[in-house]
Amino acid sequence: MDFLRWLTDAFNSYFTLPGGQTLLVREVIGNVFGLTSALGGMRRKVWAWPVGIIGNLLLLTVFLSTLLNPASDAPSLLGQAGRQIMFIAVSVYGWVQWKRAKNEGGTAVTPRWASWPTRIGLIVAMLIGTVALTPLFRALGSYDPVWADAWTFVGSLLATWGMAKGWTEFWLIWVAVDVVGVPLLFSAGYYATAFMYLFYGCFTVIGFIVWARANKHDKPSVETRHLDPTLGPGNAA
Repeated sequence: MDFLRWLTDAFNSYFTLPGGQTLLVREVIGNVFGLTSALGGMRRKVWAWPVGIIGNLLLLTVFLSTLLNPASDAPSLLGQAGRQIMFIAVSVYGWVQWKRAKNEGGTAVTPRWASWPTRIGLIVAMLIGTVALTPLFRALGSYDPVWADAWTFVGSLLATWGMAKGWTEFWLIWVAVDVVGVPLLFSAGYYATAFMYLFYGCFTVIGFIVWARANKHDKPSVETRHLDPTLGPGNAA
């Protein structure tokens, strides 16, 4: 908690927009790291994960504003805060998985389509998770509409997990998250993150197309062994 307070104090200045609205510096910087991570993810680069973790830490301090700084009048979005913690945890898993699978071409994973049972499971998990977490977030005092906060949390968890697994469909889950997350963040006054989500909405469509094409053209490499005619039957060089 002391480290988070240090981040809060270190990046606690604001940008003032022409209309009188303000943007928190660490919110802007955190989203820049998030965008950089998304670009790396689209290119299937291992460095996307640690870069994303830095952005998650900065955004965690943003959404825990009233807890880390009692003088702050910004609302706490507990679902968004929990989302950053979840991102960090899953990102460590994804970082390890992609680093282990990194090939000679510099990419870390070959995109693949999820099976139909997996797709159905993701949809069911999205709906049940939102219904289950909404009362919890409401009890903890999250910003209304609380179901939207729960939806973005569950969707972000599933999308990040799908990215770690290499499922192309994870981009579509991000689209579903952005459709709900953008209005929620605008209404709560987190304008930098809301605009970034809006941009992500367009970016995720591009990412889906890129991964879908890679899924079509990238084939797993198979080691072959060539028969040596000078050797006996059943032997290979």
